Amino acid sequence: MNFLRSIPSNGDPAGPSDDQALIAAFRQSADLKIVARLYQPYLDLVYGVCLKYLGEPEPAKDAVMDIFEELTRKLLKHEIANFKAWLYTLAKNHCLMKLRSAGRARVQPFDPESMQTEEDRHLNDRMEKEEQFDRLSICIECLPPDQKTVISLFYLQNKCYKEIEALTGMDWNKVRSNIQNGRRNLKLCMQRAQDPTLIISNE
Repeated sequence: MNFLRSIPSNGDPAGPSDDQALIAAFRQSADLKIVARLYQPYLDLVYGVCLKYLGEPEPAKDAVMDIFEELTRKLLKHEIANFKAWLYTLAKNHCLMKLRSAGRARVQPFDPESMQTEEDRHLNDRMEKEEQFDRLSICIECLPPDQKTVISLFYLQNKCYKEIEALTGMDWNKVRSNIQNGRRNLKLCMQRAQDPTLIISNE
């Protein structure tokens, strides 16, 4: 990962418009340094996803580099509206394929003796909720600025329309419109995250 971290960057994702500019520049030049600049701000996100699924630091680091290599191919073939959400799904898919190929994701025969305990079920439920929250957070970040602001205030901070009007300076109709459009875009983004075939086609 040292090569990727050596590419100059401000340390934060540049944003959808800058991501799109870098993708366009790579398609024109095929310069791998451009892909590294695009990828570098998201290294911690991708490493976190890989560590979550693979469970060990070294395999997770290897996966981060493998995903970089995948990017150099997939960026030439796929239309990408929201790079961050698309990359999250790509990383998740990569790790799941790695687990399957290693035989760690095989379906086990039913065995009453090895049924989950109540504690196991609670743990799995909590992990599922955390994963959904991660997806929701990423999807909110991908919303247009006004939608992102009102959705965050309305759903995450429990602000009412009047409070959002006062905080943002938007009129009531604008607040309502941004909440409705933001909710629709969130739903679509969450569906794409849950069904990777809507974003990524296997090679």
